[in-house]
Amino acid sequence: MKNKRSIGWRINKEQWSWIMYDWANSAYGIIVTTAVLPIYFKSLASNDNISAASSTAYWGYANSFSTLLVSLLAPFLGALADYPHFKKKMLSIFCWLGIVTTIGLAFVPSTQWQWLLIAYIFSAIGYSVSNLFYDSFLTDVADDEQMNKISTYGYAYGYLGGVIAFISFLILELTNGFGNLDGTGIARWSFIIAAIWWFIFYLPLQKNVKQKYSLKKSESPILGSFRRVFQTIRHVKQYKKVAWFLVAYFFYIDGVDTIFTMATAIGMDIGIKTTELMIVMLVVQLIAVPFSIFFGFIADKTSTRKGILLGIFVYLLICLYALRLHTNIDFWILAILVGTSQGGLQALSRSYFGKIIPKESGSEFYGFYNILGKFSAVVGPFIVAVVTQLTGKSTIGAASLSVLFLIGLIIFTILPKISREI
Repeated sequence: MKNKRSIGWRINKEQWSWIMYDWANSAYGIIVTTAVLPIYFKSLASNDNISAASSTAYWGYANSFSTLLVSLLAPFLGALADYPHFKKKMLSIFCWLGIVTTIGLAFVPSTQWQWLLIAYIFSAIGYSVSNLFYDSFLTDVADDEQMNKISTYGYAYGYLGGVIAFISFLILELTNGFGNLDGTGIARWSFIIAAIWWFIFYLPLQKNVKQKYSLKKSESPILGSFRRVFQTIRHVKQYKKVAWFLVAYFFYIDGVDTIFTMATAIGMDIGIKTTELMIVMLVVQLIAVPFSIFFGFIADKTSTRKGILLGIFVYLLICLYALRLHTNIDFWILAILVGTSQGGLQALSRSYFGKIIPKESGSEFYGFYNILGKFSAVVGPFIVAVVTQLTGKSTIGAASLSVLFLIGLIIFTILPKISREI
């Protein structure tokens, strides 16, 4: 169904405030999780005579533990947030948990790498759970006809915010803290920058965004939340379109996440230097800004479903193109293709889900959405690892991810039979 009413309306103050939270937490994602903390942690562990293999294992354990904990708690926390006035409170609690522990990373003594890891686990939990509530607020700030635009703008501004925050870190790195900092000092200040960035741009959401949909007030909201989650699981047949979408989403988003996380290793395998890889990462982020918005435009002109199908088809092309990766130019082309579709596919998946779930239980359902997004990061890397070992070529390993996109595509294509065209 074409969205006719989406033309002619402007993004309001509440919607801009919601969008800016994507901008707010982007600094944590790119500076803390991706660029700085893994290297800084391994450096501190190495100074304490911990082997490189062991420190990598500890880092993996920390990420696995935080991911598992968030995934298990997500539906229950989401269900709790569906009661009146709970969603904003829950988002604030976990947002502050993330911000405070991110600042805490800067004050952990350089000899205490164990405490650094513990602080990171809490910051990762705060980051991930606050994102759950942030996603679920989409149904409160936008109706079905506005969700595509608002969701894609969120991703677009998130990418842009990440680029600007990362450039601020690079300036600190390249100037040695304007001549005043060593490597440890630069890392610590980068954590403070990420936390301050998160805090400042979180404030508009805290002030202006309101919970529109909720369940009836309960005298025992915690017990009621557990009951509702198990009831939803037992009566999954009542939510057939939601369940099938989550299965499709599990497969294709696994492919999306795996391509992003494995791209650096594949680039190094074909001889691309670290500096160029960093530039590629920034370019991909910048390309994702306009293309995320473009996907929202396409979805509003046609349908959200067709926009998602377009994104999956582009990723199938990316997988096939990986077979011919030999030169730096080949890698740049593949990276640009990723940039054109990564944000759009994620954003439209978020808005599509928001349209098919019961609004009053939105946080609970986004909890399940969060679980699938987290656990989907398991299958893809395993497939790439096995195929790469068998063939001796990481490019063939990357191409094998086409299986995930094909499965997701087939399942998602079935959806129109059980769901209206949206």
